Amino acid sequence: MEDASKVRLEVGGDGVALLVIDNPPVNSLSAQVMGELAEKFIEAHERADVQAIVLTGANNKFSGGADIKSMSKAPGLIYSCFLSIQQPTGGIVGAVRKTEVSGLVLMNDIIEGGSKPAVAAIHGFALGGGLELAMACHARVASPDARLGLPELQLGIIPGLGGTQRLPRLVGVGKAVEMMMTSKMIKAKEAHEAGLVDAICDYPQLIQFARNYAKGIANKTHPFLKTLERSDKLEPLHEALHIIANARLRAKKTHKHVEYPFICLAVIEHGIHKGGTEGTIFERKMGVQTVDSLPAKALMHIFLAERTVYKVPNVSDGRLEARPVKTVGVIGGGLMGSGIATALIVHNVRVLLKEVDEERLQAGINRVQANLKSRVSKGSMSQAEFQRALGLLVGTVDYKGFESANLVIEAVIESIPLKKKIFGELDAICSRDCILASNTSSCDLNEITDGVSFRDRIIGAHFFSPAHVMRLLEIVRTDSTSNQSICDLLALSKKIGKVPVVVQNAVGFAVNRVFFPYHRIAAFLVDLGVHPYRIDAVIKDFGMPIGPFRLGDLAGLQIGALVADTFKKEFGDRLYPSYMGTLMAKANRTGEATGKGYYNYHGTRQEHPAPELDEILEESRKLAGLNARGLTAEGITDKDIVEMIFFPIVNEACRVIDEKIVIRASDLDVASVLGMGFPAFRGGIAFWGHTVGLHYILVRLQQWHSHYGSIFRPTSSLHKLAATKSMMLAHL
Repeated sequence: MEDASKVRLEVGGDGVALLVIDNPPVNSLSAQVMGELAEKFIEAHERADVQAIVLTGANNKFSGGADIKSMSKAPGLIYSCFLSIQQPTGGIVGAVRKTEVSGLVLMNDIIEGGSKPAVAAIHGFALGGGLELAMACHARVASPDARLGLPELQLGIIPGLGGTQRLPRLVGVGKAVEMMMTSKMIKAKEAHEAGLVDAICDYPQLIQFARNYAKGIANKTHPFLKTLERSDKLEPLHEALHIIANARLRAKKTHKHVEYPFICLAVIEHGIHKGGTEGTIFERKMGVQTVDSLPAKALMHIFLAERTVYKVPNVSDGRLEARPVKTVGVIGGGLMGSGIATALIVHNVRVLLKEVDEERLQAGINRVQANLKSRVSKGSMSQAEFQRALGLLVGTVDYKGFESANLVIEAVIESIPLKKKIFGELDAICSRDCILASNTSSCDLNEITDGVSFRDRIIGAHFFSPAHVMRLLEIVRTDSTSNQSICDLLALSKKIGKVPVVVQNAVGFAVNRVFFPYHRIAAFLVDLGVHPYRIDAVIKDFGMPIGPFRLGDLAGLQIGALVADTFKKEFGDRLYPSYMGTLMAKANRTGEATGKGYYNYHGTRQEHPAPELDEILEESRKLAGLNARGLTAEGITDKDIVEMIFFPIVNEACRVIDEKIVIRASDLDVASVLGMGFPAFRGGIAFWGHTVGLHYILVRLQQWHSHYGSIFRPTSSLHKLAATKSMMLAHL
């Protein structure tokens, strides 16, 4: 049965037809919406009592663009709509049938090419296909808080409903290229100054203002402008081509692994040479190509997966209401604690920052201030916002005020005795309803909170460093954690701009558990004879932001040392016993913070080769004894390096999925992208493993297991999932 109508047509006494898209929550352009838009526009054009048309969206939003979930399942639908037409059928006059009409026809012929002027009244946002729809109209008016943009490249696709042609003709090639290549959203004021919006009007009067504007076009008070025919905003040809050429050079640095930015630029350039209408035809052809590409499928998968993480059984079904978290105690003012405090106060949450003495407390406050000043210098925070945020930070060397805290987050070093002591103190001071959380990345929550009463409030809140920048938050539940506590932390994570992934209490949780082979297999390859710099270069070329050895320098070797014993106890012979860390520590090469690790830093963050590293590598190889057993790096290709590092990670991911440490495989994809920087255009570690092929991964691991030993042993979970040829990638 067909869904209820998603587009309303209302004709007023002023001769203006109001078309309202009503497709909650964001008025997305589903196939049904597109079809109804075509039908309603045609009806408005044919009605004698209609002089002009206003297009808007219900629920204080214009349109968020394409229905991504539907598009991921049926890529071609975004470029088509289904129009109901009446015709004689089987002898019955007026019978209705559906016929497919391209989105190109809707935008170019029915809306822009229609005989009556159409004005888009934009409130909330007009994004992607929503903005393309507005640009096909003959004018656009917006409320002051409206946001407009073409963020399609974030999904691995290009604008497919005329955006690559209309935006340059409204704002110029330079501004259009900037907006599309960065997926930048702009507010109404900037849009008005650029020419994208014709007028700004406060929201209560917006629809009436748009009606008057549309009648003004019909009465020739305002010009009847068809965007595809405009050229007044286009730069001279040589200048436009220069802008596009420079954009290509930048894209080669930022998007070296994918084609869609270059396709977008080629389509823009085609329209400059051939004209707007021809440009939209070429856009449709190339758009279909990008939508059906693997990077687009991967990026749409991640987009949907991020929105699915909030679906937690027995928590997000509407039966629980999140309690407000107004005051949070943060214990520890180091890099993690100060980062967590920053993330909270920036989003209007009061923080009690506790340290053991005044000196350490002041150092923690200084770190928070530095984090905030960085935001001010980058233009993402005003001076007034800086002062307001800093006013929410209260420092203390005791537990004063903690009795009124709604949540306390312990963020001290990975010392089980210290953490147990802190939670014992919190148990005596905090209220019964206060949630007690740990930021631990490796400790067992049950062990560090042993003896704490009311265990339903014990939870893990594992932020990733730097906590005020990284978007991922692992919410760790024990067998005793209440659904209410999870609900509260999910709501807080959304408030402070984090993407939460709920995981079970297990060593390493999700991210560190799955990625424990990342450094260890890299160390194994070094002991075989592969140079660390080659490994880093290959892994970076795969799409990771930095390689494992550069990452080790960034984090600091002491971080790995703190969790080494826990991981060794849990993972046994799956963990390669590298001597590298011990030798590096002995040589005082502990990472970027000290100026030397696997690389030298010379007082800056820029890494430089360290010739003295060769002596340490040679010693590590002697101690490992792999070469003495006849195992060498001879014949190992770059492809082998990628597979030998990432296939064991997929292997562990299968175990994590099978053991239900994560709710769904797509949660692990989100965690790997946001927590470890796994390339989003590959869809996350589970999605990538699925696309590479679990059977192929299994065979390769079996070969290496036979040749190199237990660190490559395939898990029973991989065997099981390879047999089903699936990593359970469903979002629901």
